[in-house]
Amino acid sequence: MALAATLVLGGCGLLPDVVDETAGWSAQKLYSEAKDDLNSGNYERAIKLFETLEARYPYGRFAQQAQIEIAYAYYKDQEPISALAAADRFIKLHPNHPNVDYVYYLKGLVNFNDDLGILGKLSLLGMRDIQDMSERDPRAAREAFQAFKELVTRFPDSKYTPDALARMKYLVNALAAHEIHVARYYLKRNAWVAAANRATEVLKTYPEAPALEEALAIMVFSYDKLGLGELRDDAQRVLKLNFPNSRFASGLTAETKRWFRFW
Repeated sequence: MALAATLVLGGCGLLPDVVDETAGWSAQKLYSEAKDDLNSGNYERAIKLFETLEARYPYGRFAQQAQIEIAYAYYKDQEPISALAAADRFIKLHPNHPNVDYVYYLKGLVNFNDDLGILGKLSLLGMRDIQDMSERDPRAAREAFQAFKELVTRFPDSKYTPDALARMKYLVNALAAHEIHVARYYLKRNAWVAAANRATEVLKTYPEAPALEEALAIMVFSYDKLGLGELRDDAQRVLKLNFPNSRFASGLTAETKRWFRFW
């Protein structure tokens, strides 16, 4: 046993010392190095340095900023679950922080890009883009909308609010288009009640979305198929009042019926 202990102790002397390159670094030094890594795209190292900063200097001003930067670094590194967890943690710990509006905005961005992809300028997007995105699971879009909504409600004067409002408008249109996409699915399968219910959801929840025109038309067609003449006529009146130039405004003509059979 004595010989074994001697060998073990001797072997330890042969192992190289593990050197922490950040030993002795100040909070400012850690933050500066992490920020440089973040800006250069070295997100993994940036996160480690920010976490080291928070652990060593938990009560300084750099620690709170490091928590925000960690959420952003995860977002840039395409780790949405970790980014959202970091953002939620910051909001819970610092609900009155001067930059908490940005964290709500970041939460919205994480879900927005997770659901819709990196979109670029919203002004370049048309209805076709929304229709394409309508086929996706709308969960992330709804969560993005809620984060942006909380931002604009709590911080109407935030510099992030105008962009959040523009993205909310886009998300409303996309979510309404998703309901229409599902309604079309039911139309193809002659599921008239389900199609009417989906179209009604657009009318109730997204009354200002461009998809409202088609939602009303689907209601007219579905109620007609169900033999619900009063509901059909009511939907037709609303459609004609709001969209007088719609192809469906004149009722279920041979042309519009062919359109619905196509779907």
